[in-house]
Amino acid sequence: MSGLDPRAQTLMKTLVERFIAEGQPIGSRTLSKYSGLELSPATIRNVMSDLEDMGFITSPHTSAGRVPTALGYRLFVDTLLTVKSLAGNELSEIKEAIQPDQPTRVITQASQLLSQLTQFAGIVVVPRHKQARIRQMEFLNLSDKRILLIIVTADGDVQNRILFTQRNFSQAELIEAANYLNQHCLDLDLEQVRVRVMDELHQLRSDMTALMSAAMQAGNQAISDTSTQYVISGERNLLGVEDFSSNMGRLRRVFDLFEQKTGLAQLLELSTRAEGVQVFIGGESGIAPLDECSVVAAPYAVDGQVVGTIGVIGPTRMAYERVIPIVDITARLLSSALAAP
Repeated sequence: MSGLDPRAQTLMKTLVERFIAEGQPIGSRTLSKYSGLELSPATIRNVMSDLEDMGFITSPHTSAGRVPTALGYRLFVDTLLTVKSLAGNELSEIKEAIQPDQPTRVITQASQLLSQLTQFAGIVVVPRHKQARIRQMEFLNLSDKRILLIIVTADGDVQNRILFTQRNFSQAELIEAANYLNQHCLDLDLEQVRVRVMDELHQLRSDMTALMSAAMQAGNQAISDTSTQYVISGERNLLGVEDFSSNMGRLRRVFDLFEQKTGLAQLLELSTRAEGVQVFIGGESGIAPLDECSVVAAPYAVDGQVVGTIGVIGPTRMAYERVIPIVDITARLLSSALAAP
């Protein structure tokens, strides 16, 4: 799959592992010592030159040794990585921390645990409340084709959205529309309301259809906006990461990303559509501040439905063979804890 012969694979795997462990460019002498291959220095240099031509490694101008590129890390994670079993004490620590409890508390514990075990930043996306039940919807006339939509959910959450309409509606028409929706939406979630209302919209005037459609779209947006939240722990751990400490400007941009949340939430949202652990290396995330970071993430589920994502954010030079099982097991235990009665 990698297109490399066994010898090149062994040397590539050894180089990445030693670079992760030592943090220094790796030379042919180190590769000879740790690879277990009986190769001459000239042969090793030739293989390294080939790997460099393929874009898997690069040579910093200050050193004769090589370091992996983002493409090299991707090759390593996809085809060369040997995932380690967690130490017994680490597994016990995860099981002890992730216990059925208040959902908010369990999520916070999971985030803190990921941070403690990896010494990077741990993150848990709060379960999405896609099935929020609607108690009441109201329309309030503002001015100049603008209407305020008020949504009250069964748990007391209130969301407001402004709708821009093609024409002005009288307050009587808005009351009629609200009454129609409330007859259909009591104790249903917005998706159920949308399906039921859309099935019956042909019975309404076309201008009322437009209003109802706008209300459904804005309502879904209002509910989903409240669910793109996450708990993050251990950001300060990144201050001690050697790869970041030499470039505080880059680290500041990563911290700004944590504050803004939107871009990172979109990245983690991708992981909810995948099976098992996903690893985003460097520029693969599509988020500029993470160009020299890796995100190891996995979805977690309640009653078989994926409701969120957990992950670890750290440098590309991380011990993937250890971080991946930590994220995987924590996601599984979090699923079990939240599903417990």
